Amino acid sequence: ASYRTALALAYQSFGVVYGDLSTSPLYVFKSSFSGELRLREDDDEILGVLSFIFWTFTLIPLVKYVFFVLTADDSGEGGTFALYSLLCRHANLSLLPNQQALDAQVSTYNAGRARESGLSCSIKSLFEKRYKFRVGLLLVVLLGTSMVIGDGVLTPTISVLSAVQGIQIRATNLHDRYIVVIACVILVALFALQHFGTRNVAFMFAPIVIAWLICISGIGVYNIIRWNPKVFRAISPFYMYNLLSKTKKAGWESLGGIVLCITGAEAMFADLGHFSRFSIKIAFAGFIYPCLILAYMGEAAYLSKHPQDIQRSFYMSVPEAVFWPVFIVATLAAVVGSQAVISATFSIINQCSALSCFPRVKVVHTSNQIFGQIYIPEVNWILMCLCLTVTIGFKDTNMIGHAY
Repeated sequence: ASYRTALALAYQSFGVVYGDLSTSPLYVFKSSFSGELRLREDDDEILGVLSFIFWTFTLIPLVKYVFFVLTADDSGEGGTFALYSLLCRHANLSLLPNQQALDAQVSTYNAGRARESGLSCSIKSLFEKRYKFRVGLLLVVLLGTSMVIGDGVLTPTISVLSAVQGIQIRATNLHDRYIVVIACVILVALFALQHFGTRNVAFMFAPIVIAWLICISGIGVYNIIRWNPKVFRAISPFYMYNLLSKTKKAGWESLGGIVLCITGAEAMFADLGHFSRFSIKIAFAGFIYPCLILAYMGEAAYLSKHPQDIQRSFYMSVPEAVFWPVFIVATLAAVVGSQAVISATFSIINQCSALSCFPRVKVVHTSNQIFGQIYIPEVNWILMCLCLTVTIGFKDTNMIGHAY
């Protein structure tokens, strides 16, 4: 029964946790080459960028989150404040008025003392003795939390805009303002669905993400075989060094676009309370990771032969026969992609409110089985207004990417 539950949660996680991460191919290459970096005939630039994407995506979501960060939950909850709470259980670091020493006794967390190394004891003692260090730690926690919430504003905007802009490839006369209007309508519909709860939203959204991943991985394989089977060379870290040594400043600036390949990775930990550690791990390692790697490699293979299409690389790499089905799935996936950071924001705000770092808000528990599945109406509508403001204000995914 536990395995069936884990598989069911893994299925649901596609629609909540991984939507954002899965839609990154819509804009990563475009953003990476939005500055001075340009594609040339020798493939060094595209292979260098692909190598950075591969290793960034491997080291952070796969190695860092799957093997390390997900093990640091606080009674099943994830996120920045969960880590802070966990630290406070093992050391006298707390500056929050409602987090007293007796909290550990009523927690479901197993507070058994682990063997501590000399270095960890020294660091622990340093923070416990110096008040300024503890203040600094709390400020870092608040800053990290604020950045994740900021991600909840920027990610829905860039995902939906990137997907909707694909229609301009076929409808070339469609003005940008109509794209913005369509994106705003989609965003309003997305936030209007939130009151149904994580479980219902996840069951609606999961098939879309799975269909999207199958589409982009299949297109990736097609592009690799047709355009450049040698694109697998980018697995070598040499191409990262080669890119930076050859392009200098332009290569360094492109890293701002490359990092967009891991937008939404923080949701793997922040949304932990909505699912389980095992379900998130098997969904990512077994399906998300290979599909996205194939998608990035396929897009790079296409760009190695069509450098002029860089600003619309994803949709231009889609075979014409399947363009419209892929466009529809991409638009739906972009909507789903926003769900990851929205759910993460609900969890983080709930933790902040419980620790008196945020005003008290109405928290609606939407599941009888998973305690962490919640909905916060006030936060939902504030996020919607902020997303609409960013969409109308920026209008361009490159600008939003730079802001990110």
